[in-house]
Amino acid sequence: MVILGVNVDHIATVRQARKTFEPDPVMAATLAILGGADGITVHLREDRRHIQDRDLKILREVVPCELNLEMAATEEMINIALNIKPDMVTIVPEKRQELTTEGGLNVIELKDSLKEAIKKIKDAGIPVSLFINPERNDIECSKDIGADMVEIHTGYYSESRGDVQLKELERIKDAVAYSISLGLKTNAGHGLNYYNVKSIAAIKGLRGLYIGHSIIARAVLVGIEKAVREMKNLIKEAYINA
Repeated sequence: MVILGVNVDHIATVRQARKTFEPDPVMAATLAILGGADGITVHLREDRRHIQDRDLKILREVVPCELNLEMAATEEMINIALNIKPDMVTIVPEKRQELTTEGGLNVIELKDSLKEAIKKIKDAGIPVSLFINPERNDIECSKDIGADMVEIHTGYYSESRGDVQLKELERIKDAVAYSISLGLKTNAGHGLNYYNVKSIAAIKGLRGLYIGHSIIARAVLVGIEKAVREMKNLIKEAYINA
């Protein structure tokens, strides 16, 4: 069964808009788990635009399932990961001017620094995933530099329609199959929502889907537990019917 990791960053985005104490991403994570989330994801950014260090520390104490820390491969973030010890780390590209992560890591260009970061994190017993584009060269490089798993970027698929989306779906299917053939655990995420998730969830061999914005957006209207449960049901239906 494909697991669902729920990203609660945007709960913190609302909180930080007023620099207050609510809504609390820790409480949101608890409700997401009650709704069926298999894990919680947070992205601790360099500029702390949403998730704060305090959030990560408390989440490590209270989350009973997978805690996935998304982070840039900087010395500061590596040290935080080694101290907090999440269940897994996903290394993502990061730049201050972006609204959200815009694409996968340039793993080939950054392979030496990424290899060093991966080794430090893995030596502490923390599995490492790399957020990459659906390209075979990037998958091969991820394997070569020691990643335990990869998360295939689904943003281009999510943003497209019609024949273009079908083409992107085939790219993702090929990437997932190739990644699995190399022995990498394989996840997918970015931009997935209630209307496009089923085609991705039906891909054979996927370990997990990591979804944030669309779940939090629906939760504003229906509540987090229900929003997570609806997404989980879509994933389960797609998996069973695949």
